Amino acid sequence: MLPRSVRIALAASVLFAFLGAGFWIHALIFTRSSLRPSPSNPSQSPADALQSAFVRVAERVRPAVVHIGTVQVARTRRPPMVPGPFSDDPLLKDFFDQFFGPQGPGRREEFHQPGLGSGVIIDKRGYVLTNHHVVRGADGVTVRLSSKQEYRGKIVGVDVKTDLAVIRFEPDGDVAVATLGNSDSLRVGEWAIAIGNPFGLDQTVTVGVVSATGRADVGIATYENFIQTDASINPGNSGGPLVNLRGEIIGINTAIVATGQGIGFAIPANMVKRVTGQLIDRGKVTRGWIGIAMEPLTTDLAQSLGLRDARGAVVARVYPGGPAAAAGLQKNDVVVSFEGAVVDDYRQLQRLSADAEVGKTVKLEIVRNRERRAITLRVAEAPDRLAPERQPSLQER
Repeated sequence: MLPRSVRIALAASVLFAFLGAGFWIHALIFTRSSLRPSPSNPSQSPADALQSAFVRVAERVRPAVVHIGTVQVARTRRPPMVPGPFSDDPLLKDFFDQFFGPQGPGRREEFHQPGLGSGVIIDKRGYVLTNHHVVRGADGVTVRLSSKQEYRGKIVGVDVKTDLAVIRFEPDGDVAVATLGNSDSLRVGEWAIAIGNPFGLDQTVTVGVVSATGRADVGIATYENFIQTDASINPGNSGGPLVNLRGEIIGINTAIVATGQGIGFAIPANMVKRVTGQLIDRGKVTRGWIGIAMEPLTTDLAQSLGLRDARGAVVARVYPGGPAAAAGLQKNDVVVSFEGAVVDDYRQLQRLSADAEVGKTVKLEIVRNRERRAITLRVAEAPDRLAPERQPSLQER
């Protein structure tokens, strides 16, 4: 028989062996169960994740999108019942009033022409962003929220040259607000979501991509730098937001090409920021002006002027008494840079000069007689001018 001390040592060894084996088995089971997907929390597929992103954007932005209703009073005059020199005779008027009432022939009438569009709330104080052509000529404006509450709106300011307008209403409580994003960081192929009220169908969401950026010469506005998208835009979408997958406004939907499908245009958010800030603060937009008329620089013209490529803007006219005239700029000069920024075309120079601060001295690099020169001029305030004629192939939405 083994001594008592040996028996105790053996028992302790067996106990420790069982405990160690138990710990190993428990660790193995726990590890396997943690690696096994939980039935109640299945991992999302890429398609499910994308779908969830669209749903989140719609839930976040739709409450900030409003229905803009407008009324324009058109006044006309009925032709007289009895034509001729006696049509305005008071006795005849009294006679016809007895039979036809005061709204009879020869009386002025008012016709209320309704209009509709979209808008998006950008400030909790009730500021709504929309297109100028949505409220153009309106005698009355109503703002209907996603909750169906209606308010009387007031036009704070409009900017014809970018086709933007700001409306304000007095909300009873807190309202949903959408955020303006950074449109300069947009890339072609990114998802784009349009929200608005096409054909009066409130809170409609359509999805597409950013088809192109920097579209100009479209013929919609004076200052153009449009985002092109294939997200469905229809009548009533005007003034509604184009948003990205983060729920940020990247543009304001404005127009489509009437003869094509899937070609819509939106005003980029960064241009919107500059315009709406001034409209809210001052009710109008002040722009810089350097005092020249510009024309495109073609490849043939660039070669004749000794330029390596067709990047720049040709001075077509120098306005007398303007900043360019005072600085010595001449017709047929080619502006190739503005304050260090390379000028790709005349549209870009138009935007750069318009965004420049009034009264600021800026440096231009030009090419004259095949030589590069640097000139400085003082930016003036742009005078009011009529926007160019619009192309009939485009339709405001």
